[in-house]
Amino acid sequence: MTPGYSIRARLLLGAALVLLAFMAGAGFAVQRAHADSVRASHFSRLQGTVYLLLAGAELDASGALVMPAGLAEPRLSLPGSGLYASILNPSRGQEWRSPSTLGVADPPFRREVEQGRWLYEVRETDGGAYLSASYRVNWAGRTREAPLVLSVLEDKAGFDREVRVFTRTLWTWLGGAGALLLLAQLLLLRWGLSPLRRVAAEIRRVEDGQQARIEGRYPTELSGLTDNLNTLIQQERVRQTRYKEALSFLAHSLKTPLAVLRGALSEPAQLPAAVEQQVKRMDDIVQHQLGRAGAGGATRFAAPLLLAPVLDRIRDALLKVYADKGLAFSVDCAADLAWRMDEGDLFEMMGNVMDNAAKWARGRVAVQAVREGGRLAIRVDDDGAGFSDTESVLRIHVRGDERVPGHGVGLAVVNDLVASYRGELRLTRGPLGGGRVEITLPAP
Repeated sequence: MTPGYSIRARLLLGAALVLLAFMAGAGFAVQRAHADSVRASHFSRLQGTVYLLLAGAELDASGALVMPAGLAEPRLSLPGSGLYASILNPSRGQEWRSPSTLGVADPPFRREVEQGRWLYEVRETDGGAYLSASYRVNWAGRTREAPLVLSVLEDKAGFDREVRVFTRTLWTWLGGAGALLLLAQLLLLRWGLSPLRRVAAEIRRVEDGQQARIEGRYPTELSGLTDNLNTLIQQERVRQTRYKEALSFLAHSLKTPLAVLRGALSEPAQLPAAVEQQVKRMDDIVQHQLGRAGAGGATRFAAPLLLAPVLDRIRDALLKVYADKGLAFSVDCAADLAWRMDEGDLFEMMGNVMDNAAKWARGRVAVQAVREGGRLAIRVDDDGAGFSDTESVLRIHVRGDERVPGHGVGLAVVNDLVASYRGELRLTRGPLGGGRVEITLPAP
């Protein structure tokens, strides 16, 4: 499988895209707000210039417009200053223009404006673009009254230059801030993901045999993962150890039966009995070790297994096997009782125990499975003779003449299987008068 991008690359790319989108949105918003603010400021100054013109305007006795020689705004008196003014007196066909218009070809003054309404706009001509503020008022002189249209223009180059300087400064600082934030994000990601690098390094050392388990301390988000990995490693080693022990035990245990068979070859009269006895013993040994080696053992990764269906299936099968005994076989297990264990292990464990009880029972077998304080307790009772020896039946390493007849290796296999789940198996006398097999398993 082709590896994908690293987590750091994914997070850094995602952060870069989000930061770029945020910076772009914020930058355009600030740029637009600044341009609107500067435009409003320029129009406000133009409005103030209109008020200055109104303050100096007068009408003579004939109704003609009279303007003072000096104006309060110096730029209006300086030719080509970039600030231009016009006052139109439509009733007399008279127009006054500020001295600053000298040498300026046809400034685009507004000729018509709605009475009492301010008009702010950008007016463009072949000679350039202008910010324009226009106003129409009925002006009353000492003896006359006349409508006046006042129009003030300002070269838009100054406004554009101010906006351009701010825009360049804004994006320079935003770019620098974005680069610093990405660098900080990179350093934070490197620090935040360092536990993952350490876990990967420890796993490589475990694979190379340099250490037995993951030993480092990690943040809460990773501690569950490292604990589960350690559990998997431990279970795998236990399984490998079990296989090695089973093979070693088979090689060692089969030596004696084989030696007996070789010795019986010199005595033909005893050969059939010796073969039968030793073959049975070898069969017991092989069955026990196969069951022991195949035990799954406790696992926290197994899905919860409902116990009642398994116990019912074993009971139904045993009722057919021991139909001639007419057993009263009861199973007391809640329908929703579940436990984390391998289904094959449960069949092996309970099949042996319940078969042993049915074999020895006179007429009754009772099975109970309950949860007690976070532990699983399974009790199998019968009304047979009970256990005369509660130790040798749990061991495969006993001589044939010491074994309790009829128990075989089943309970010994169960004992090893329960031990692999870190549980406990006890043989006692039960309330039915016969034997009781009690299995207790801790939570995985």
